[in-house]
Amino acid sequence: MNVETVNARARIDASAAQVFAVLTDPGHHEAIDGTGWVCEAIDPEPIVAPGQVFRMTMFHPRHPDGNYEIHNLVCVFDQDRAIAWRPGYVEDASTGELAFGGWTWRYDLRPLGPDACEVTHTYDWSAVGPGPREYLQFPPFPSDHLANSLDHLAELATGPEPSSPST
Repeated sequence: MNVETVNARARIDASAAQVFAVLTDPGHHEAIDGTGWVCEAIDPEPIVAPGQVFRMTMFHPRHPDGNYEIHNLVCVFDQDRAIAWRPGYVEDASTGELAFGGWTWRYDLRPLGPDACEVTHTYDWSAVGPGPREYLQFPPFPSDHLANSLDHLAELATGPEPSSPST
């Protein structure tokens, strides 16, 4: 069986609501990621529902343009429990139609009491078609990336103002 997901799990000493507030603020995503790929929120409004699209500027040295824009389609939104999105791009500039590569980022939160929760961070590339697999290796990041992201999330969620992006 071919495994096409990776995940990491961590206890965060903050309520599920505090952690979820950080995750639903695109202004925090650069700090959560920590690879230098996720740069800045173009759409800083909070994520509030499935079907919402939030855009981020990105950088990757192997991307043809280096700097680019990603359009994230929220596919799961369960307040204080789970959030997930599919990164995409504008396939047709005349219509604004989006296309997706087939990978998904997801966070699942399980309360452990009023001031702690367990967070599972998952990257799933099972829907990637054969085209991208010819030139992309999955997962496209080091094995410790998800655990590092959870460490960054914990720092933000336990900080003095977890619902405000850091400057």
